[in-house]
Amino acid sequence: MDTRNPSAPSRAQSRSKGKNHPPRRPDSGVSGVVHKNVRLTTRFTVIDNGLAQHPDLGATAIGLGAYIQSLPNGAQVDIKTLAARFHEGATRIAAGLRELEEYGYLSRTRERTSTGRIITRTVSFNRPRQPGEEGQDGEEPERTDDRPARTAPSAPSAPEEPRKRAPRKPLPAVPQPAYKGPGLLEAATELLVGLRRHDPDLLLSACDTAHLAPGVAAWLERDVSATAVRHALLSDLPPEGMRRPAAFLAHRLINQLPPPAPFRAPAAPPAIRHPLQNCDRCDRAFRGPERGQCRECRISAQVTA
Repeated sequence: MDTRNPSAPSRAQSRSKGKNHPPRRPDSGVSGVVHKNVRLTTRFTVIDNGLAQHPDLGATAIGLGAYIQSLPNGAQVDIKTLAARFHEGATRIAAGLRELEEYGYLSRTRERTSTGRIITRTVSFNRPRQPGEEGQDGEEPERTDDRPARTAPSAPSAPEEPRKRAPRKPLPAVPQPAYKGPGLLEAATELLVGLRRHDPDLLLSACDTAHLAPGVAAWLERDVSATAVRHALLSDLPPEGMRRPAAFLAHRLINQLPPPAPFRAPAAPPAIRHPLQNCDRCDRAFRGPERGQCRECRISAQVTA
């Protein structure tokens, strides 16, 4: 009886018997990334694709958002700490944090402690912060430290719509000088442009500079030196940076405006002191604007005439 052995090798295998074929490789002509992942059981963080693949956030903001979500509660995430950790520099770090805050992945609020010290409270969101959400819990993103994740696969969700950018709040009105001379406004503009050399956060746009220049001119008009104005704007800057540097400067120009300079009566012009001259008639010395006769000789000549 002809019986088929169910465990016999297939026809393809029988043809390759005795030959050492390499494993089949994927088509090398296919472009795009190929993932070779290792299953992580410790030291990993779950990052939402809404952040990692956000269509409007820049690479610096996405990287900062992922890094901040991987940190434990209480870790320092101010601009100086992040600039010391990364190579992007304080200016790009500050811009990235502002992007995260604008799109709801970060919240920074200033609070006063019981000792009177002002601190900045930072909350990171693994999903965009919803309008009206205060973020008081400071909850960390989901993390697994010591056990492998054993969650059931979830059905793919529909892609989230990108969060609409909120309209920019206008800057507050700054003081205006009584006389807007070109020299005064030029000096005020030069002072504002130079602030970025002291703090990279104070790199102002042309529009913000034009808005703030009259406020600086009002200070200069009140007999305040440029050095004193610069010190008032730069002293005690928040260490975590400023969300809107132009609004911060406008607030200081308004609230710290000094009083007008006291009125001073114009000083009397100095008395004119003519040089000494020799009288042409009596040869006596007298003071006058030019050579001629002294006062006595002029009177005597008038009497005899």
